[in-house]
Amino acid sequence: MEFCPKCKSIMIYQGEKVVCRKCGFEKKAENEEEMVIKVERNKEEVPIIEGENLKTLPTTRAICPACGHNEAFWWLRQLRAADESEVRFFRCTKCGKTWREYD
Repeated sequence: MEFCPKCKSIMIYQGEKVVCRKCGFEKKAENEEEMVIKVERNKEEVPIIEGENLKTLPTTRAICPACGHNEAFWWLRQLRAADESEVRFFRCTKCGKTWREYD
């Protein structure tokens, strides 16, 4: 995690650069291993977990919207303010489609 040198806010990774959401300061990403891969969907960033980390996630019964399979990996992620609930993400164990649970 990196902090903005100008305003001290948390910076986010966008491709190969790090950007401050608050003031817009940008710089080249230094450590690619710390980068979180994101997929843009409906103009919102959705965090994606890939690689070996996926095999360690718990599974649950959930119907995949893409293939109809009934098992998926799941994880929680705090996307907004700390006083708001976490968002649960799912990834189909068969086709790999990722989606989130809306309340």
